[in-house]
Amino acid sequence: MRRTAARLFLIAGTLTATASTLSPLRAEDVPAADAPTSEQVSEGALLDQTKLPTAIEVKGSRPKADDSLLPPAATELPEDLSPFKAPPSLALPDKPSQVRIRELRPLTLEQAERLTEVNNPSLKAAASQVEQAKSQLLAAISAWYPTVNLTANGLPEYLEGEQYRNPSFLINPTTGERRLNPLTGDPAESDSYSRQWKANFAAQVQWNLIDPARVPQIASARDSYEKARDTYLIALRELRLNTATQYFNLQRQDEQVRIGQQSVRVSLVSLRDAKARFEAGVSTKLEVLEAETQMARDQQLLSKALGNQDKARRALAALLDLPQDVTPTAATPARVRGVWQPSLQESIVAAYAFREELDRFILDVSINNSNANAALAAVQPILSLVNTFSTSRTQGQTSVESVDMADYSWNASNTVALNASWNIFDGGRARAQYRLNKQKAEESEFNFASERDKIRQEVEDSFYDLRTANQDIYTTSREVLSSRESLRLARLRFQAGVTTQREVVDTQRDLTNAEVSYADAVTTYNISLAQLRRRTGLDQVMACAPVSLSSTKPVEDQDYTVPIEPTFSRPACQASVLNSEG
Repeated sequence: MRRTAARLFLIAGTLTATASTLSPLRAEDVPAADAPTSEQVSEGALLDQTKLPTAIEVKGSRPKADDSLLPPAATELPEDLSPFKAPPSLALPDKPSQVRIRELRPLTLEQAERLTEVNNPSLKAAASQVEQAKSQLLAAISAWYPTVNLTANGLPEYLEGEQYRNPSFLINPTTGERRLNPLTGDPAESDSYSRQWKANFAAQVQWNLIDPARVPQIASARDSYEKARDTYLIALRELRLNTATQYFNLQRQDEQVRIGQQSVRVSLVSLRDAKARFEAGVSTKLEVLEAETQMARDQQLLSKALGNQDKARRALAALLDLPQDVTPTAATPARVRGVWQPSLQESIVAAYAFREELDRFILDVSINNSNANAALAAVQPILSLVNTFSTSRTQGQTSVESVDMADYSWNASNTVALNASWNIFDGGRARAQYRLNKQKAEESEFNFASERDKIRQEVEDSFYDLRTANQDIYTTSREVLSSRESLRLARLRFQAGVTTQREVVDTQRDLTNAEVSYADAVTTYNISLAQLRRRTGLDQVMACAPVSLSSTKPVEDQDYTVPIEPTFSRPACQASVLNSEG
C-alpha cells in the first residue's frame, strides 16, 4: 500500500509539472492585446474599416510565392528509412501475401513528416502541377518570337507514264488522212511517254509586330504559375498538419489501449477479490455479478481501443504511402509539445500575412483582368511581318514521243510583306467577354473577403481550443490523481468489509473516464498547436521544461501486475444464440 501511495505521489508530481508548464495560456494569462487599450476605450469609437490597408497595398497586385517562409519539403530519405520508400505509383497487389503485414515500424513525428514529404503522392501531384504551369508560361512567352514554317511537296515526286491511242481514232473520217500533232504539225503517233522528277520547297517566317493579346496572355500565364506555386505550398502545409494530426490521433489510440489494459487488470483483481469473499461467505452473489459486469465493460473498452488503434495505424500508413507490408506505430507516447507564444491578435495578423490562400485570390483578380484585356484584343488590329521563300525544280518531260531527262526547269521566289488584320465588328462578342472576365475578377474579390473571414475564424478556433485544452489538462490531471486515490481507498474499504463492490466499480469507472479525458485533452492540445503553426505560418513554440523525476524506478503494485489472457473471437451469431437462451 505504501508503494502504491508513493507511486501516486510520483505521478502527481509529473502531472502537476506538466500542467504548470502550460500556465502562459490560462484564461487569466491571455495577453493584454486581447483587451482594448486605454486609448481605444477613451476614444469610444470603432475603427473606420474604410481606412484599413487593402490587400493590393500590402501584398501587391501580383504577389509571388515566397518559398523561404516555409521549410522546403524533403526529397530523400535517410539510410534508416530508405527501406520504406513509396512503392511505384502504378503498383497494384494481386495476391493476399503481398498485402500481409510483416513489420510494425515505430516512427517518431519527425520521421513521419520526412516520410510523408518524400512519399506522399498528393504532394508529388501538386509539384507536377507547378511544372505544368511553368510549361504553359513558357508556351505563352513564345508569342514574342517569330515563327518559322517549312513545307515541302514531293521530296522528290517521281512521275512515269505511257499513253496509248487507238490507231482507228487517229484517221480523219472525213478526209481519210492521218491526224496531225497540234504542237509539232507532224502526224500523230499512237504512243506518248512521260518521265519526270519534281520537288517543291517553301519556308515562311512570320513575326507579329503588334499583337494586343500577347501581353495579357503572358501575364495571365505568369499569374497562373505563381498560383500553382502557392497551391503547392498550401498542399505542403496541409500535408504536414495532416501528418501531425494523424500521429497525435495514433498516440491517443495507444493511450486508449493502455487505459483499457489497465482497466481490465483492475477488473480482474476486483473479480478475484469478489469471488474470494463470496466463497468465504462474507459477500453476496450480487457483488460477483457486478464485478463480472465491470469486467465485460472494460474488455469491451479494450477491444474498441485495439480496433481504433489498428485503424489509426493504417490511416497513417496511407498518408505516408508506405510499402504494402509495413504498418507504422508511434515510437513516443503522448506528451505536451510546447506552449504557443504569440497572442491571438499577433496570430491573426501573421495568418493574413503568411497564408497563400489569400494570395491565390489576388492572383485570380489579376488573371481575370488579364483575360479581359485579351478578350478585347479580338477587335484590335494585328500587324505581322512575313517573309516567304519558295523554290521548285522539275526534270524530265511529259506526253512526248521520246523523253529527254536532261530537260529541266527551276525557279525561286522570295516575298517580304507586312500583313495587317483587324476584326472591326464581331457583334459585341469581345466586349461581352471583357465584361465577363471583369465580373469574375469582382467575384474573386468577394471570395477573398470570405477567405479572410474564414482564416480568422480558423485561427480563433484553434487558439480557443488550445486554451481550453490547457485548462482541461490541468483539471483532468487532478481528476486522475484523485480517482486513483479513491479507487485505492475503495478497495481497502471493500477488503475490510465496510463497503460494497458497487463503490469499487463506480470508482474504477471514474478513474477510466478521467484517464480518457486526460488523454483527449493532451491530443486536442497538440492538434490545436499544430493547427496554429500551420494556419499562422509561425513557429514560436516554447518547449516544455523537462520534468524532474527520481532516478529510482518506482516499484509496481503486485496486485495489478496480472496477465491479461487472450479471449477467443466468437462469431456474432453465437453470441446472439447465447443471449436468446439466457
